[in-house]
Amino acid sequence: MKLAAGLSLALPALLLAGATQAADAPVVVTSIKPVHSLVASIMQGVGTPELIVDGAASPHTYSMKPSNARTLQDAKVVFWVGPGLEAFLQKPLESLGSDASIAELDDAPGLTKLKFREGGAFEPHDDGDEAEAHDHDHAEAAGHDDHGHDHDHGEFDTHLWLDPANAKAMAAEITTTLVAADPANALTYQANAKTLDDKLDALDKELAATVAPVKDKPFIVFHDAYQYFEHRYGIKVAGSITVSPETIPGAERVSEIHKKVGELGATCVFAEPQFEPRLVDVVIEGTKAKSGVLDPEAATLEAGPDLYFTLMRGIAANMKDCLSRES
Repeated sequence: MKLAAGLSLALPALLLAGATQAADAPVVVTSIKPVHSLVASIMQGVGTPELIVDGAASPHTYSMKPSNARTLQDAKVVFWVGPGLEAFLQKPLESLGSDASIAELDDAPGLTKLKFREGGAFEPHDDGDEAEAHDHDHAEAAGHDDHGHDHDHGEFDTHLWLDPANAKAMAAEITTTLVAADPANALTYQANAKTLDDKLDALDKELAATVAPVKDKPFIVFHDAYQYFEHRYGIKVAGSITVSPETIPGAERVSEIHKKVGELGATCVFAEPQFEPRLVDVVIEGTKAKSGVLDPEAATLEAGPDLYFTLMRGIAANMKDCLSRES
């Protein structure tokens, strides 16, 4: 009975301690799901970061909501990739108070950066043109470099997280930023970061093994977003085609695409979740290519600390599945 009484007295104290910890956690806001996943992993046991681009929305076409603006106004720390990807965030972040710490992860030390591919087999991409204009202006604006790095947002592909080595570099920057903003929880952040680092190393080896049997089979993508993944694992991409997810291309354009798929010897054509299956069927009809789906921005996945791993395993598995199918 004494033990039970002791537990009944201790329980409210434990609940109060948990509530105090939650109340003391800084308000951390993240832009997109892959970044949110890395931040959530490092914040486990302290708090849960907020996410702006949720659901199936894309950072390329996203418009800020009033609820997003309110969340940002309360933020103590904000993590985003940068204006080359989330152009819609540039002005809202510039208007934040000086108390907020803003970490632009495309400036993280140790990143591998690859330039956009256009020309030859790679058609111009239409999802980042507005963002490129924004970040070109951003790069030329005097006194806008808060981190002391050279800003080349308009020149490089911003899907940086699709290389686990880049994810490790981003996670290190996330940890440094959180420790500086919230030193009371520094030990937790650092311990979580070490765990995440080890998991990313293991993931890297796993992904390499998954795609090794098919890495020399050429494929075509609707959205040239995967070169970090290709570069990391030595995968052979044949080229890209630019197709609107909402519109079936005309007969002349379909003929051009069929010719390109044949000339490039593509084993598979990869679309993304927002593309209608009928559109994909029209594009590959009459060719030897098969179709697959890749999801570089995690549109179909539920946000959380495990999302990054699910995302990367899904890309590797879907590539292997499509590229290994018999004709």
